[in-house]
Amino acid sequence: ISNFSAAQTPLLDDTVDAFLDHRGRPVRRSNSSGWGSTSFIIAVEIAERFAYYGISSNLITFLTGPLGESTAAAAAQVNAWSGAASLLPLLGAFIADSFLGRYRTIILASLLYILGLGLLSLSAALPSVSNSGDRSTDNIILSSSAQFQVTLFFFSLYLVAFGQGGHKPCVQAFGADQFDRQDPEECKAQSSFFNWWYFGICAGTFITLWILTYIQDNLSWTLGFGIPAIVMVVGLLVFVLGTTTYRYSIKGDEENPFLRIGRVFILAVRNWKTTSSAIAAEEEARGTLPSSSIKLCLLLMVQKNKERCVAPERLKKRRQL
Repeated sequence: ISNFSAAQTPLLDDTVDAFLDHRGRPVRRSNSSGWGSTSFIIAVEIAERFAYYGISSNLITFLTGPLGESTAAAAAQVNAWSGAASLLPLLGAFIADSFLGRYRTIILASLLYILGLGLLSLSAALPSVSNSGDRSTDNIILSSSAQFQVTLFFFSLYLVAFGQGGHKPCVQAFGADQFDRQDPEECKAQSSFFNWWYFGICAGTFITLWILTYIQDNLSWTLGFGIPAIVMVVGLLVFVLGTTTYRYSIKGDEENPFLRIGRVFILAVRNWKTTSSAIAAEEEARGTLPSSSIKLCLLLMVQKNKERCVAPERLKKRRQL
């Protein structure tokens, strides 16, 4: 009877601290599996890497080909887009930590990704810039449809960069949340997850460079941009299928680190011309810095200055002796 009652009663330590399920209830270790949920996360990561490198690996060819840009201009555009894609994860991390959370940020980023890839496919289906307009001795006079194609293409391209900025800081962290670091077995499984997650990145990149580049160069750019859009749709659907299996971290009451960093810069600008003694007096008045600590710091500063002044005099006396 005691064994039966123990089996029916859940263990007190069965709940995973600081995590909730999709309904906001405490997560039980027996009802959730780290590997069962991370497989969906790895799938969406493979789809995202497939889509990203499907654009970035052959972007300069599209700019110098269908869009008719020079090699220097195309290289500048690629560098600008790559730089934006590298910096936007800072914005994505801020939105995830302060407002939406990692799960909702991944959903929103995936939707932006799909929209950007769909518009890229549409821009590639329009008449080519290099074949539109009248060619003169110095330049190409673009028609209104060609100008619309260029505008649509770059708008779509930076939508993809925003989508990548939401994916990159959240997917790996959200996958790590599926394992309890306090449990020895799940801690080991978390290390294996990072290995498989990196393998997924390499697999998605390899497939892109092997297949998609050939399609873009030899078959169709519309198909070359459309396939990543379809892959991202499938990846988003797979990710949503695992919603009921995920562990969602509880947001603490601590202040956002970006706000703390910003406050430091604001205070530094305000106190640019303020003396250290005035700052210490202000902190003492607020009660944030004990007066004894201020006195101790001042005494140490005075003592160091005295030693610096006395040291040369001692050297002179030793030389005279």
